[in-house]
Amino acid sequence: MTRYFNTEGLCRPKEHYMVRLDDRMAQIKRKLVDRKKYFVINKGRQYGKTTTLRALADYLSEDYFVFSLDFQEMPDEKFESGETFSKAFACMLCDALEHQEGEGQQKLHGMLAEFIAQNREMGMDGLFAFISHMCRESSRPAVLIIDEVDSASNNQVFVKFLAQMRACYLKRDMNPTFHSVILAGLYDIKNLKLKIRPELEHQYNSPWNIAARFDVEMSFSAAQIAKMIGEYEEDYHTGMDIQGIAEEIYAYTSGYPVLVSTLCKYMDEDLPGGDGFDNLSDSWTKAGVAQAVKNLLDESTPLFESMVRQLDTYKELEALIEGILYQGRRIPFNRDEKAINIGVMFGFLKNRGGQVAVANRIFEMRLLNLFVTREAIRSEIYARGEGDRNQFVRDGRLDMDAVMQKFVEYFSDIWSKNDEAFVEKYGRKFFLLFLKPIINGTGNYYMEAETRDLRRTDVIVDYLGEQFIVELKIWHGSEYNERGENQLVDYLDYYHKDKGYMLSFNFNQKKEVGVKTITVGDKTVVEAVV
Repeated sequence: MTRYFNTEGLCRPKEHYMVRLDDRMAQIKRKLVDRKKYFVINKGRQYGKTTTLRALADYLSEDYFVFSLDFQEMPDEKFESGETFSKAFACMLCDALEHQEGEGQQKLHGMLAEFIAQNREMGMDGLFAFISHMCRESSRPAVLIIDEVDSASNNQVFVKFLAQMRACYLKRDMNPTFHSVILAGLYDIKNLKLKIRPELEHQYNSPWNIAARFDVEMSFSAAQIAKMIGEYEEDYHTGMDIQGIAEEIYAYTSGYPVLVSTLCKYMDEDLPGGDGFDNLSDSWTKAGVAQAVKNLLDESTPLFESMVRQLDTYKELEALIEGILYQGRRIPFNRDEKAINIGVMFGFLKNRGGQVAVANRIFEMRLLNLFVTREAIRSEIYARGEGDRNQFVRDGRLDMDAVMQKFVEYFSDIWSKNDEAFVEKYGRKFFLLFLKPIINGTGNYYMEAETRDLRRTDVIVDYLGEQFIVELKIWHGSEYNERGENQLVDYLDYYHKDKGYMLSFNFNQKKEVGVKTITVGDKTVVEAVV
């Protein structure tokens, strides 16, 4: 069977091109399972949790009996009482053993089947007493894995189940129980009572405060991506620059598993035979990565749909992300702040050098597109850009000089009378609103995270493979402006560009509004002042 890049559900090494998980499995076993830890794998949607759990169950099976469960398979009515839940849970344990091999499996399966048959009605006390007996009789330690555990997280019965498991954990030196317990889901299980008991004083109480910290990295590194696409290259001989393509994919995704696989899937299946990509060799290039990113940003995926739902639900999270992207706000990273914690839990935010940052460039681009689209509905400057878009593309190339010139005219006409605080807050948003309809459908832009702050933001515009570097900054004097010019030159060197653009929002009464071209070192800088 020919392997392919999978973006739906479980990945299997024999069927799919995937990052090898052996090192991750060894680390989880050594640091957590062998040390009898109970822990939670809490990651964003499509982060490879299920694939990791399946691989972990196989990896542990030589030394442990592994009970691997999925709470999505347990019907809602089983959570109506402790009795119905306990019976359903015992049946799931019994079913899980059917997939185990080795000495002792048949004995445990028989014990479970007999317990279920003899106890048509059972409570949690009886269930956990049996689990203790089973673990005492087992020839190997037992490990419990529960995937999609948050599908039951709004149910009081499940909270009682966790509390019972916690009690057994604390007494396991006297009464045997599961050697290690692994729970996985999207929501942070330590905050379960946030859903069930909404009173403020109960928000952070948890029946699962025994959990060890799970600090095993689940995102993919550029080296891991290179190894995966290297296996693909061995099969297809495209002639790609494996390391260069891996680094380009990582630059957009920061290793978010489903985003990595999706870009690879586009380059393998969708691009060849299309405009500019006659074959696989054409698609496995940097231009192919850029086109795959564009295709992904145009798609409605479960991950992006979930992102929009969460922003609509948690308005404080939406406001935080808008402030970071539009205004360059630098916010100290602290998960005690609810909005930050929620963003990290969903996989949208991360800690970058002690500051809150959007998790990856694709998320930034998708979020910017969302925010700009919402603003465009009522934005006059968006309408101006849309109405004049044809004059900015000549012979298939974006005329960024003309874009800058026309933006200065429109901004001076519409917004020049607003105060400094207003422009500092919204100025960069206005430029992006103006730019969006001009490149829409053909190009993309993103803000460079390394340079974004309250005073300066670099926007990278990609139009049909040609990149334009635009520095947006707030005027803070001639010395600061000169320093900004030199910073832009350094950035142009990094991108191997001879020409860049600078847009200054200047509040000096004697400012000279307009566009001029200057030379800084061996670079050409088009400087626009509004």
